[in-house]
Amino acid sequence: MTATTHDEETPLLPEQRKKVMTPLPWGQFTILLILQLAEPFTSQVINPFAPQLVRDVGITHGDETKVGFYVGLMQSIFFATQALTVLHWSRLSDHLGRKPIIMIGLFGLSLSMYSFGMSKTFWGAVLSRSLNGALNGNIGVLKSMVADITDSSNIAYAYSYLPISWSTGQAIGPAVGGYFSNPTEQFPDIFGHVAFLKEYPYFLACAIPATFSAIAFLVTWVYLKETVRSRTSISRYFSMRTSDANLTLENAASGQDNRVGPAGASGDVDKANAQAQEKPLPLKDLLTWRVLIAAVNYASLALTDIAIRSVQPVFYSTPIALGGLSLPPYQIGRILSVFGILNGFVQIFGFARFHNRFGTRRVYIWGIASALPVVLSFPIINFLAKAEGGHSLAVWAAVGVQLVMSIFINFSYGCNFIFITAAAPNKASLGTVNGFAQVGVSVMRTVGPALANSLFSLSIDEKHHYLNGNLVYVVLAGLVCSSLICADYLPKDEESS
Repeated sequence: MTATTHDEETPLLPEQRKKVMTPLPWGQFTILLILQLAEPFTSQVINPFAPQLVRDVGITHGDETKVGFYVGLMQSIFFATQALTVLHWSRLSDHLGRKPIIMIGLFGLSLSMYSFGMSKTFWGAVLSRSLNGALNGNIGVLKSMVADITDSSNIAYAYSYLPISWSTGQAIGPAVGGYFSNPTEQFPDIFGHVAFLKEYPYFLACAIPATFSAIAFLVTWVYLKETVRSRTSISRYFSMRTSDANLTLENAASGQDNRVGPAGASGDVDKANAQAQEKPLPLKDLLTWRVLIAAVNYASLALTDIAIRSVQPVFYSTPIALGGLSLPPYQIGRILSVFGILNGFVQIFGFARFHNRFGTRRVYIWGIASALPVVLSFPIINFLAKAEGGHSLAVWAAVGVQLVMSIFINFSYGCNFIFITAAAPNKASLGTVNGFAQVGVSVMRTVGPALANSLFSLSIDEKHHYLNGNLVYVVLAGLVCSSLICADYLPKDEESS
């Protein structure tokens, strides 16, 4: 008698070489890419007008030194509440299906953004922002759905597109927020007589991503196909969760069904194993070494990446004499836009080729390692700016090199998604595994920007000037090295996944 067993050492994506790539289901995959835009769009749209909104609601009582604190609180609360709920939404998607959870998330994004646009108090805005994060569990569910519709031959190609959706949302969000906030003053000929927009000057900017999420909700309802095969009804799921008696009876019935005579033992055991692979496992059974190390690496990568990217615009805007580059906002915007475009092209045309040539583990480690020259280039750029007396050709060349090196950090995200997918004991538990990994990432994205920018301010403080203004870069380099240490624990047998 033979039986197929799965433990923490059994990869979900088996090792295969020279496998012909399965064509992507572009119809469904395109819908997922569009849905992926919703979170960065809604999370980034408030950035341009958040400081003015804080001033308008009067929470600082005219104290400009407190504006940054309240803006940071309002921005971080999204990721904080997401960290508290994303695992639960992802877990539910394994049982109830991906589609209903995605629809709930889109509905939550739409409702919370409309509410945010109509907030006239700071705590009202915080509550709307909290709902925005708490009701949005789509980040983990969408990754699980991509894994559902792909296989080991095309998953790297599919994941190469996900950073493009995120980057596009990050670019569109601030543009919409800056262009459509306070429309009665920016476009007096069109909106100057609209009393509602005078009373709620940020409603239009928030209504655009809210409406996008509402349209995405309808598209999901009509066109997106469910990928979870064995779904549980909502009533049955909650009755199972609340009734120990039901669970006991179900286990007893399963035990009776699996008792077979000698003649049919092998076939029935194989059938039982196949059925088990189509059912979500309990959370405690998912916390294997492979899942834990993939999740730790994801959190470490997210902290390193967001810390560097948070310091970058602050460094660009800081005066040269204090350790920055003295660039005006419009030039910073252009630099970040160029980065977004280059990143999109390189991810599409480069990631899958690098991954197929060198393997998941090597590309992941190289992506992390590329962050080290990015960090070291900050003091080098400032040194060149001081030596050249401004923005010379050498300075711009150094900025260009830094941007190009920054692109390769994103390769590590695609690789990490593959490690997380491969770590799942079965495909029916992908949502929970992705949600568990996303909890740590959301926590890192909550504390990372504040930590990095506080270190930057401390480094350039004229009273202390820690490590000649380089304290923040030493800490960032330490984060990169810590991420490389974590990466060394990733399984080596995934290199050809």
